[in-house]
Amino acid sequence: MKIKEFIKGKLIWLTEEVPIREAVKIFIENKIDGAPVVDADFKMKGLFTKSHVYRAIEQELDLQTPVGRVMTRDGFIIGHPEEDIDDVIFPGLGRLPVVDDEGRVIALITRTDLAGVFYNSYQILASQLDTIIDSTHNMIIATDCEGRIKVFNKASERMLDVKSEEVRGRPIVEIFPNSGLPATIRTGAEKPLQKITLNGRNFISNRSPIKKDGEIIGAVAVLQDISELENISQELKYVKELNEELDAIIESSFDGLYISDGEGKTLRVNKAFEMIMGISRDEFLDKNVEDIEKEGLVSESVTFLTLKKRKPVTIIQEAKTGKITLATGSPVYDKKGNIFRVVCNVRDITELNLLRQRLEQAEGLSQHYESQLRTLKLQFIGSSNMIINSSSMRDILEVVNRLAQVDSTTLITGESGTGKELIAETIHRYSSRKDEPFIRVNCGAIPDNLLESELFGYEYGAFSGARQEGKPGFFELANGGTLFLDEIGELPINLQVKLLRAIQSKEIMRVGGEAVKKIDVRIIAATNRNLTEMVKTRAFREDLYYRLNVVPLHVPPLRDRREDIPPLISHFVQIFNRKYNMNKRVAAEVIDLLMGYNWPGNVRELENLIERMVVVTPHDAINKEDLPFQFDQNALDQSTQVLVRSVIPLREAIESTEKQLLEQAYKNYRTTRQMAGALKVNASTIVRKAAKYGLNVRE
Repeated sequence: MKIKEFIKGKLIWLTEEVPIREAVKIFIENKIDGAPVVDADFKMKGLFTKSHVYRAIEQELDLQTPVGRVMTRDGFIIGHPEEDIDDVIFPGLGRLPVVDDEGRVIALITRTDLAGVFYNSYQILASQLDTIIDSTHNMIIATDCEGRIKVFNKASERMLDVKSEEVRGRPIVEIFPNSGLPATIRTGAEKPLQKITLNGRNFISNRSPIKKDGEIIGAVAVLQDISELENISQELKYVKELNEELDAIIESSFDGLYISDGEGKTLRVNKAFEMIMGISRDEFLDKNVEDIEKEGLVSESVTFLTLKKRKPVTIIQEAKTGKITLATGSPVYDKKGNIFRVVCNVRDITELNLLRQRLEQAEGLSQHYESQLRTLKLQFIGSSNMIINSSSMRDILEVVNRLAQVDSTTLITGESGTGKELIAETIHRYSSRKDEPFIRVNCGAIPDNLLESELFGYEYGAFSGARQEGKPGFFELANGGTLFLDEIGELPINLQVKLLRAIQSKEIMRVGGEAVKKIDVRIIAATNRNLTEMVKTRAFREDLYYRLNVVPLHVPPLRDRREDIPPLISHFVQIFNRKYNMNKRVAAEVIDLLMGYNWPGNVRELENLIERMVVVTPHDAINKEDLPFQFDQNALDQSTQVLVRSVIPLREAIESTEKQLLEQAYKNYRTTRQMAGALKVNASTIVRKAAKYGLNVRE
């Protein structure tokens, strides 16, 4: 239907200068709840509705405020008289302004008009559905939750010899005692492919419960008459068994089998033939043996020679892959003495080489599957704390799997709270050193004057207070295992030299000692600092940086892998529910809000928040009202955040921010004076900045 068919009555319109109070009066007098706002040429400027009135009252605006200050200026749908209304309306659309070819407003279609459209569409759809159900060849019978018939199509009328009008509303057990629908309603279980007998005929019945909002409101059965099909099925079953037997014989043959018709056209080859020749059957099927020989797939076709000589032929045959085979062709004659099949038997005469290749292939597959199993084990059962859903973290998991198989020094970088220590622990857990110690050292948490003795140990008398028996350092404690140096960027410059020597020579010397001790330690370092910049400023030794950065591994921040947030939330909720013996759950709206948060503290911040909400929230359901203020929807509005995605020159960042603020203010305010008031600067500053960035603002 065209939009013009829905235009009714006179058009009530407003201008931007009309006060809200006057607009309300117009709405009451004309019994409407909205009107288009137009200019002097009746061009559409906006839409003002009772929702805007409520909003103005809520915000305690002066009702003398012009409607242009609060109306909706964009985002609404506009229609034209000749358009099909189905092309422009959708569920949720409240009103549809209609304009002519020159953009002048000529009508406003209301909710009532649109409701009529939806009702007509529903009637058409219902009619089409009834037609489809009645047109199907199979019986369709549906009941309500009490087992009373609601749908009884034409096929059911024919099969049961009863009219639909006579059975609708009656219990199904009276018309169709063995339908099984009451049991389906009672149990809620689907029953596909159930064979039943009705009026002396066999049917296949598919029974399913009808559910709405998780509640069973009825059941439906679709029945197909299979009486005639069963007779044909018995005949086909015998033919199928013969074919399966023939296929099994051909495919189970250790020798390669190649079969053609009496004209030399390839009909079939078995798997052994493919394996022996090293060529896919697709390159042979439906091709003539002469063409196969011309294309060089084989050096000489034994089938062609058999057809030519009309007797069995045996030759040495070479495939294009270099395989050497012994091929024998045998003709098969029909009752008239004509060749209608040629069966070729192909046997590999380099069987030992083939077996060796199979063994190598099996070993390669074994290694491949072993690697895949390690990766899957890491992802699904490796650590109860590694919750991974994003592609970036799955890529990291694959790298972790490979790193676990070697002893390369690894440098893990990433923001604080991203889980660098967990990555290091996982590498150790799945390495050959898993049964040896995993020692964690936070280089930023130990005072500089104690760090050397903690790392390398000390001998008696090295300093006042030293124990008589001395003390082994972390390197010695981690011998045979893994030493995780967290916050490596905090390591004092004087210790960096000694650490470099220990990594290079795999030797250490205790503080105050003279004996050199051999060590076998894998080093994994981690930092949230930019070591490259620290090297440039000489805050970190370049040679140590390259010694640590043998295999770099960067863990992205949580904001760059938001797919991990929902499973992490679920994981932490389960942990703290078990820890505090609670049964809290997180509402979907909360997850949506947390997905929009920037997470400067990454996974650690998320974990702390979930623990806080589980402990503090008095009810089982954690809703958005229970979140701290910084997770409020307005606080998460991107228009009020300045997000830093990369490092750029400070001047460029300032200019970009200034320009965006001016553009936003220009959208929200009418004059430079209003813009200046909102931005807390002089109006002259607004004019100067607008000229700088090429913005045409109003004085």
